[in-house]
Amino acid sequence: MPKNFIPLTVLCLSLSACSTLTSPFSSGAAPSGNTVAPYREQVELTGRLNVVYQKDDKPESATVNFNWQQTAQRTDVTLYSPVGSTLATIAVTPQQAVLTQSGKAPRSAPDVDTLSAQMLGWSLPVSGLRDWLQGYAVGADGKRFVASPANDSVTTKDGWRLRYVSWQEVGQNAADNTPGALPQPRRIDAERNASAQADAVSLRIVLDPAPSAQAQ
Repeated sequence: MPKNFIPLTVLCLSLSACSTLTSPFSSGAAPSGNTVAPYREQVELTGRLNVVYQKDDKPESATVNFNWQQTAQRTDVTLYSPVGSTLATIAVTPQQAVLTQSGKAPRSAPDVDTLSAQMLGWSLPVSGLRDWLQGYAVGADGKRFVASPANDSVTTKDGWRLRYVSWQEVGQNAADNTPGALPQPRRIDAERNASAQADAVSLRIVLDPAPSAQAQ
């Protein structure tokens, strides 16, 4: 794999097309039952991402660590190598996406999908991940999907197959660290078959334990 490949690959984690920053899911109490924790417009997450895809008819893969900070109108992502070096920072707003790689001038585009396609030749499901990381999606039928340990898979409207493989618990009050019974995603697998419009891609996302999960 070329030495400069990982810094390019980390762009994929920008995770949010500018035109879709505002989620279709509003904050508030989760539905009754053992469903996922309530959706939050403002959230900070850390974790790891492994991506597998085809390049020149050969499988390629890369792994990065990330810090994700999200508000209603902005997403900021810092991407790290497995040894902790900063590979890139990404800022996404409704107006544009800006990617800054170490030692290079910032690059911008109207949206992250465009930016990733320019640099990698393929794109990831950046427009959905703001919701997927919290256990929400739009199903192939156009309806809202709310994940739970008993309802852990869905095919999205744009053809991604999601599976919530493992879970952690968070306090019912998202502002405190009180252990509770509300599940939050821990590991998410996503895959998309090749089509005339897109290449085949598979993702494995592992989120670090939430504060309340670490306290248990």
